[in-house]
Amino acid sequence: MATSSAKAPRAQGLAPMDDERAKNAKDSRFERIALLASESPRAQEAREHLSRQGDFVALEEADVAVVLGGDGFMLQILHAMLDAGRIIPAYGMNLGTVGFLMNRYDKRAVIRNRLARTKSKTIAPLRMHATTQSGESHALWAINEVSLLRETRQTAWIEVTVGSRVRIQRLVGDGVLVATPAGSTAYNLSANGPILPLDSEMLALTPISPFRPRRWKGAILPDRMKIGLKVLDPGKRPVAAVADQKELRDIADVSLTIERSTQLELLFDPGQSLEERIVAEQFMTD
Repeated sequence: MATSSAKAPRAQGLAPMDDERAKNAKDSRFERIALLASESPRAQEAREHLSRQGDFVALEEADVAVVLGGDGFMLQILHAMLDAGRIIPAYGMNLGTVGFLMNRYDKRAVIRNRLARTKSKTIAPLRMHATTQSGESHALWAINEVSLLRETRQTAWIEVTVGSRVRIQRLVGDGVLVATPAGSTAYNLSANGPILPLDSEMLALTPISPFRPRRWKGAILPDRMKIGLKVLDPGKRPVAAVADQKELRDIADVSLTIERSTQLELLFDPGQSLEERIVAEQFMTD
């Protein structure tokens, strides 16, 4: 998935339609629809066009969110749901670049008709509990990955614990990341990490430009296992932690667990599932 600098979403929702469109959409389980657009000109133009289909409701009142933008904006909306504690299905239309989490945008589309035909896929996010060098505690969600990254020219020194055992006493490099299956094709793939099938119930633990141990290329771990990352020599080698788009500086340690009790639901057009995209990514040659 990609990141985004999009500003807060603009929301409207879809209320009554004319009789013909209501008849076509009679099987839809979504009655109240929020229309959210990133600040990009293309997304705003699409929002203006699609909003003519009816009246829209605010996100907090909606049964489903239609998201116009790129992967980064979709992540922003999903994080807003997690933070608010109210999660509803999300259907994305790609008006960004990669659009891994999105569906094809078609200005002729009738939103209710497309929603009625969608297939859903649920994904479980990571929960990061972090402590800073000053002793502050933070809990953040991650849908793609959590990365620990050096803050200065000095390499990071990180102790890696999986389960109850220290697996690497000192990982030396630019950092390390933990990716979910949904995020395994993003930063993790750029760092030469493995692509994980969506239903694998695995996490990728991937070093970022490792220097020591030289031959360690990372690990694929059952997502039921807790992962701990402790920063060594933080005064000389400060490290930041990034959970998707949110960053914490001067980290002492983090612990990571998958949150199965919190499921995000993404909607896809027939034949355009996230699962298929993850498989297809492994056969890309250009």
